[in-house]
Amino acid sequence: MALHGKASGSRAEQTVDVRPQLVRPGEDAVVPRFRLPQESISPETAYQIVHDELMLDGNARLNLATFVTTWMDPQADRLMAECAPKNMIDKDEYPQTAELEKRCVNILADLWHAPDSEHAVGCSTTGSSEACMLAGLALLRRWRARRRAAGAPADRPNLVMGVNVQVCWDKFARYWDVEPRLVPMAPGRTHLTADEAAARCDENTIGVVAILGSTFDGSYEPVAEIVAALDRLAAGGGPDVPVHVDAASGGFIAPFCDPELVWDFQLDRVVSINASGHKYGLVYPGVGWVLWRDRAHLPDELVFEVDYLGGKMPTFSLNFSRPGAQVVAQYYTLLQLGFSGYRRVAQACRDNARWLADEVARMGPFELVSDGSGIPAFAFRLRDEITDYTVFDVSELLRTRGWLVPAYRFPADLTDLAVLRVVVRHEFSRDLAEMLIADLRRVVDRLTGVGRPFPSPPPDGEASFHH
Repeated sequence: MALHGKASGSRAEQTVDVRPQLVRPGEDAVVPRFRLPQESISPETAYQIVHDELMLDGNARLNLATFVTTWMDPQADRLMAECAPKNMIDKDEYPQTAELEKRCVNILADLWHAPDSEHAVGCSTTGSSEACMLAGLALLRRWRARRRAAGAPADRPNLVMGVNVQVCWDKFARYWDVEPRLVPMAPGRTHLTADEAAARCDENTIGVVAILGSTFDGSYEPVAEIVAALDRLAAGGGPDVPVHVDAASGGFIAPFCDPELVWDFQLDRVVSINASGHKYGLVYPGVGWVLWRDRAHLPDELVFEVDYLGGKMPTFSLNFSRPGAQVVAQYYTLLQLGFSGYRRVAQACRDNARWLADEVARMGPFELVSDGSGIPAFAFRLRDEITDYTVFDVSELLRTRGWLVPAYRFPADLTDLAVLRVVVRHEFSRDLAEMLIADLRRVVDRLTGVGRPFPSPPPDGEASFHH
């Protein structure tokens, strides 16, 4: 079978061959690749064509680049299949799905120490990117309202954050004309610090974003220290700047592994928090959550009361229709695991990440940049004396065994630091971790023997990482 069909000529002429065993009487043996077929084919034939092409995708379980959940139990799969046709926005038609969403918000509000979790303010989203956009909009509108009430200009808003933020924050700044005040990295500083954050705030700052679990190295940003620095700034006559915590990954790790860590609504200056249900919330993509401290921190003008299919419905989102399956799966997982179950899963992820980091550190060529003691992810680099090959070569050779381990450079001003990063999810067992270490040793042995077998790595700034 020619999986990619005939590739000559224009795209419109390209076709996909159907395996002879699948061709039914009267069906075409080829189908167009970029045009709608003239005739129908059987569901099984169409399935097999798509299925065969998808074999070229990487194995999701071996994808150590992503934080996104790649396995759920059969009961969750069944619930999601049952709820796939339900449109989350049709709350009048699917009132119980809407009720489960509210329960999830209540549960997370309690977990993150909201002042009044019974009357929690928040919603589900398609992921943390949408959640961050909504939180940013609330910060922007509240800042504008304060400035206009004071008779001050409200046309030059800025948002303070580390350069290591997820790309959704750059999108927010660009889409809503907010100046992104990105704090660069430096040797020994791979994320936002309290002093750097406070130094960049002024009367036009709508907020500071603190990340509980940087995607670059897995480390927690010091939320309590950032809040304390902003408290001192306000007490000294400076601006009174709120904090949003981007806890895309850490929001489902810190409450269970680091209960003594103060990072959430226990800090008065933290006005909103987002997290990804499809990361360490243990649900397939895409579901995220955003919560506000209370109703006062979500401006009324952002919430729409929509007459939809016979009912009134408050909604705050950047989209409209989406499946209810992920929200139902989130409630199922919260219900099924409970606090102790989430704690076991989170701790197992961290234990495996720490074990992996220790094993990597024992290998001669590598040096840890982080050790998995934040979210269950860590980054490591080649020692300065290793010049025969690069982290990009290591990543490429690991791929031949199915492992997807990203290699990338850190952002400004640390672009000379190139690392590999491993994310440990709940479906990544100690047995798989041992296999990864064995394969990493084989890769090192091969590269040590032959040097670089691949092209040189991309120039600085062309291999940074954004997810």
